[in-house]
Order: sequence, then C-alpha cells, then structure tokens
Amino acid sequence: MNLTFFFLGWRTLWRDWRAGELRLLLVAVTLAVAALTSVGFFSDRLQGGLQRDARQLLGGDVVVVSDQPAPAAFAQQAKNLGLQNVNTLGFPTMARASDAQGGMAKLVALKSVSPGYPLRGQLQVADTPDGAGYPTQAIPAPGEAWIDGALLEALGLQMGQPLLLGDTTLRIARIITVEPDRGSGFLSFAPRVMIHEADLRATGLVQPASRITYRMALAGPEAAVEQFKAWAVQETQKPSVHGVSVESLDSGRPEMQQTLERAQKFLNLVALLAALLSAVAVALAARGFAASHLDASALLRVLGQSQRTIAGSYAVEFALVGLCASTLGVALGWAVHHGFVWLLAGLLDASLPNPSLWPALLGLGVGLTLLLAFGLPPVLQLAQVPPLRVIRREVGALRPASLVALAAGMVGFAALLLVVSQDSRLGLIAVGGFAVAVALFAVLGWLAVKLLRHSVREHSAPRWLVLATRQMAARPAYAVVQISSLAVGLLALVLLVLLRTDLIHSWRQATPAHAPNRFVINIQPDQAAAFRGALDGAGVRQYDWYPMIRGRLVAINDRPVNANDYSEDRAKRLVDREFNLSTATQAPAHNQIVAGRWTAGEKDAISMEEGIAQTLGLKLGDRLRFDIAGVMTDARITSLRKVDWGSMRANFFAMYPVDQLSNVPMTYLAAYRAPTVAGFDNALVRQFPNITQIDMSATLAQVQRVLDQVVRAVEFLFLFTLAAGLVVLFAAVTATREERAREFAIMRALGARASLLRQVQRAELAGIGLLAGLLASSVAVVVGWALARYVFDFTWTASALVPLVGSVAGALLAWAAGWWGLREILQRSVMTTLRRAAE
Repeated sequence: MNLTFFFLGWRTLWRDWRAGELRLLLVAVTLAVAALTSVGFFSDRLQGGLQRDARQLLGGDVVVVSDQPAPAAFAQQAKNLGLQNVNTLGFPTMARASDAQGGMAKLVALKSVSPGYPLRGQLQVADTPDGAGYPTQAIPAPGEAWIDGALLEALGLQMGQPLLLGDTTLRIARIITVEPDRGSGFLSFAPRVMIHEADLRATGLVQPASRITYRMALAGPEAAVEQFKAWAVQETQKPSVHGVSVESLDSGRPEMQQTLERAQKFLNLVALLAALLSAVAVALAARGFAASHLDASALLRVLGQSQRTIAGSYAVEFALVGLCASTLGVALGWAVHHGFVWLLAGLLDASLPNPSLWPALLGLGVGLTLLLAFGLPPVLQLAQVPPLRVIRREVGALRPASLVALAAGMVGFAALLLVVSQDSRLGLIAVGGFAVAVALFAVLGWLAVKLLRHSVREHSAPRWLVLATRQMAARPAYAVVQISSLAVGLLALVLLVLLRTDLIHSWRQATPAHAPNRFVINIQPDQAAAFRGALDGAGVRQYDWYPMIRGRLVAINDRPVNANDYSEDRAKRLVDREFNLSTATQAPAHNQIVAGRWTAGEKDAISMEEGIAQTLGLKLGDRLRFDIAGVMTDARITSLRKVDWGSMRANFFAMYPVDQLSNVPMTYLAAYRAPTVAGFDNALVRQFPNITQIDMSATLAQVQRVLDQVVRAVEFLFLFTLAAGLVVLFAAVTATREERAREFAIMRALGARASLLRQVQRAELAGIGLLAGLLASSVAVVVGWALARYVFDFTWTASALVPLVGSVAGALLAWAAGWWGLREILQRSVMTTLRRAAE
C-alpha cells in the first residue's frame, strides 16, 4: 500500500462519519466553541459600542471632573493644544411650583450649560411632553428652563409656566428627550433641569459649602486629546491638586456596575465550565474511538503502512473534525449571541457595532486545541498497536508521542481558557480547581472501589448487589474513570446551580421588591416625632431611621491627621471631607460585621466601614477623634463592617453603637417605601418645607429591569453548560459499553436472566452516580465559596443538604444516562452478544 497520510485520513474520516463514531466528539467540541464564542461575540460588540459611543456618552473627547472649578492650568493646557472646551456644573436641589400653581416641590438635578454645549453627541428636545424629540444646537436662553417631562406631572405644571429655583423664576420652554452626557441612564436619580449659565448666579444656590460637580468637556484632534489626557492624569496625581479626576466610561451607579460586572464574570464562568466539560467528553469519546479502531490499525500495520502514516492519518482526521466542529460552533455562537443582545437590549441606547474577528479566531483555536489535546493522544497510540495487542483488546500505556501531545495540548488549552476568562482569579480558580478536583476524584474513587469490594459480603448481600460490586472491583480503572468523569460533570452543574441561585439572590436582595424608594434628609430633631407620626398615619410601618452626624476626622491614636500623610488620592479626599456618622444600638441588618464585635451600648466605641478603614490604614483598636461642629469625640474601633453601597439602604462611613451622642448637632434620615396615598409626598413637603426628599422610584425600576435582563441572559447561557454536562454523563456511562456487552453475554450464556442483569446494571450505575454526586457536591461547595469570595464578592450560603441532594441527583442522572445509552446491550439476543464478544 502506498497511501499518503492525508488521503488515508480523508478516507477514514468519511468512513467514521458514516458509521456515526464521530458524533459525540463533534457535539462536545461544538458546544464548547459555541459557549465561548457567544460570550466572546457579545463582549466584543459591547466593548466596541462603548468605545464608539464614548465621546457621545461623555459629551466630549475627555472630561475633567472636579468638586471645585478646575485649576486654571487645565484650561490653559487645553488652549495650548488647540482643544475646544465647554464648562457645565450640576448639583441636586429643590424645584417648586409657584403658589398659584399649587406650590408643590420636587428634588431635581440642576445643570447649567454654556454656549457650545455639547461638544460631542446631540441634545434632543420636544416642544410638548408628548411631542416627538428633535435635535438642536441651541441651549436654554437666559430666563428659560428645559426640563425632563416627568417634572411637569410631579409639580402639576404645564409648558410656559414658571419654575422656581432658589431666588429666581424661570419659564419652562422645552422638554429634554435625549441628553448625551447623562451617561448610560444610571447617573441621575432626579429629573433634570437645564439652565443657561447666566441664570445660575441669580438662583443664589451656589454657596461656599455647596456640593457641586464641575465638568470641563474638551474636544479636538485625537493626538491633542491623548496628549491632554496623559498630562491631566499626571496633574491630578500631584499632592497640590485635590478633588480633580479625568472621567471615563466606568462612572455610573454602583449597583449597576457591580451587577453588570458580576454578570459578565458569571457568563465567562459558564463558558469556561462548558469548555472544561467538553474536554472531559472529548477524552472519553476518543478513548472509545481508539478502542473501536484497534483492528483497523493492526490491519494497516500488517499491510505495510508505517507508524508515521497511520499517526498522520488520524491527526488529519481529527484536525478536519476539529475544524468542522469549531466552524459549526462559531456559527452557533454567532447566532446565540444575538439572544444576549436581545435579552440585554436597552443597556446601551445605540445599536452595537459588528464584532471583530477575534472571538471567531479564538473559538477556532479553542476547538482545535480541545480536540487535538484531549482527543488525539489516545488515538496516536493506534499507530503503535501490534497484532498481539489487538488480540488482547488493549490499547496499552501512553506512548511518548501521546504524552507530548497531551502535555502541550493541556498547557495550550489552559492558556486559552485563562485568556477567555478575562479575570485572572476567575480563570485560576476555575481551571486550577477542576484540575485538582479531577486528581482528587480519581484518588477517592479508587479508595471507594477498594472499600466497596471488602464491605459487601457474598453470603448476606443480595445477588444483584454482589454481582454489581464484583463487576466494579474487577475493572477498577474503568470504575475510577467513570466516577471521575461523572463527578466532573456533576461538579460543573452543581457549582453553576449554587452560584446562580446565590448570585441572583444577592442581586435581588440588593434591590428587593420592598426596597425603600424614598430617602428624606435634613429632618430636624424637633421634627422627628411629628415626621414619624406622619409616616405612621400614612401606614408606613417599616422604615430606616438614623441620626445623621457630620464630623471631620482630626486624629488617629492622638496623632493629628493630615492629607499630606497619604499618597492615595481617595485617602486625601476622605481626610479633607466630613464623614457621614450615625448611631444605633444594633448593627444594621444589611451590614455584615467582618472583624471585631459590635456591642450594643458600648461607650467610646465606633464601627468603621472596612473599605474606608483599609484606605486610611485603620485597624481594630485604633482611637479616632472626630470634630463634630467644634465638639471633639474620641472612640476606639471595635468592629469593621462590610457595606454594600449599591444596596439602596441607609449606609454610613462610621457608626457609634449607642442610642445617641450627647451635645452634638445632628439631623435625621428616613428611608421608606412610599405609601399609595395620593398626594402624600407633596403633603409631607408642605408640612416640613426644610426637608430634602429623594424619589428613587425611577432608579429602582431601572435596576429591577436590568436585573431581569441579566438574569435571563445568565440562564440562557446556562443551557450550554447543562448540555455539555449531559454529554459528559452520557460519555462516561457509555465508555465501557463493549466491556459490559461481553460480560453480560457470558452471564446470559451461563443462565443469568435479563431481569437480574438489569438490576446489576442499575445498581452499578446508581452506586457510581451516588459516589460521584457526593464527591462533586462536596467539592462544589468549596470551589463555590472561593469564587463567591474572591471573584463575585458576595456571601456564600450553601446549605448543608447540598451533598445529600447532589448524591441523589448523581444517582438519578447516572441511572437515566445508563438506561438511555446502555439499553441496547440488554436487548441483544444471546447469540448476537456472544458473536460480538468473540470478535
């Protein structure tokens, strides 16, 4: 024979494809590539959309944000580089209707703009609340106010009527429909009011202590912009510059950022687990493929084919299968990613651009590496199988060529998965955890088989149990492979179910359906009883009620605090500003004590938020001194709290574990869910005109909508890993199909009834599944804890019943997979099974 390895590989591929021996390999690789590329395509398009729309979302090419007017050096540098600049400033304040129009008040996000705004993007307005928006190059004229349509209904006003802001009155002229530099929709919790910069002074709202955000947007040639950006970043790091930053697209509401980051990481985790499961399925399927080609390989050797030609032909066959499966997976991933775009529609206002070729190339690389790394090594052994090996029906130990291919493939596959994960911790925990789990499952499976062999007594146990035990003990290597494979598949499924449940629970707990949608501040102490009475009278029974105390940190362990003592900009800002302090005898239920102890009523004690403590270098036992309006208070840090700043609850930097502090000025904060009583908000503002009421209804609705979208996307991709897990279960159970067929043929020839063999098969499969489920669920709890703590940053609350449920689920899944995959060997006639066993 003088066949080239390429021609021979093509011939064997066509024959094996028609025989159906490549289906499992094709399905496993396709699932892995589809899961990875679907996430890759979506992430690539999302990042491309953010980069494309960056200038529009910022209102400029780069924006300098500060809490005071930006130093003159920034404007001068922009002028030197030939950049345009527009200054805006914004802050929350109360807008109200005149007494003639009802006198209602509403918290608004006031923004003053100058000619030329916006530098990038398009401002769109409407002439009536229900009118269609249209683009405009103009800004509000002096004496005019452009507002969000929701403010008209809230204040009971109409177009053209006056709007009161501080000491001035402006005419409502336009409705804002699109504001380009408002971000991605999460930056403002109050309706927008836009005015001309010339009207700002007349309002009297800008005072020395006012908390205002100043924004200087710049635009110009890309080279000049990059030069200014590099200069500005260095300038903000100078010790003499405070409260100035260069804005990026990462700004936004913290609960949105955290939710979307967690969702992206979870999607990456699902894709990683699908790929890892597919690797196991490919390895199992390749073992069965190699076993079925022993005779053909030996015959080729007898007919004169060299080992190199045989090895090359199988490499060509697997490369072609990998290319076909990878291409199919990329196409499926492209189709599936449109599901993500649909499920997460609305998170970006603009349409997403087309993706780059990187996800497709990465998918092809992962698919080929997956098949060549885990499928080719056992097949390469066929090139060295002598006729005697065929007679003995064994493949033999791994050869050097197979070991080299396996090692190189595993390293390459792990490297690709780390790239796909986009997070070093996530990749290392997922890939490393599975590698350790496989070794652990193999060792524990071997010990379990040995223990089972000695624990079942022949004279007392049922016959079907004795036969099942003896079968497992007679081929311990096969049993260990099945246990390990099943455990790996179940590990991924249990891990994802647990993480998905706790992750979605943590998202829901951050903004539950009953979360407060009203925050009221500036409640004076002499108004406390009347205010709480008003809430009780309206049926509000559950609400947060805390004192609000403003204090400046002046000393740590009797050493005066100075901003120059810190190099980090955030620490400098914390030292320069006043802290939000409060008191409570009991720790807030939504705060977790992570260090120390909260003791109710303990004098001279204080609890710090752990992030701020870390930034300032504080630890348990440190003594802090706060200046509270001239009153010095000293306290020792007795506990650290973990605060979720995106939880829509009342949170504070520091809290004293007492009912109240004596002789310090304070106000009260209330957070509650508004009653359905009509006019309650306006009546409350009329009764207490000094309070500031923040309506969070729109923000909560936005958060809940985004959560629903993210949850659907997570569950959508979860189906891929579920399918990959089922493929692994099927491959693991059917890995010993022919061995079982020969054993059952002999037992049936010796008089064993089909009912007994069914009992034996069910007992063996259930036992293997039970053990695999126990091992998988136990390891899943540990790996899940590591992922929850170090990657997703939420509290892990796995139930103690997880190992029990996992064991039962493993037994049922193994039995179901065995019934489907092995039912045919129990239906063969005795003559057929004996003939196949003799071949």
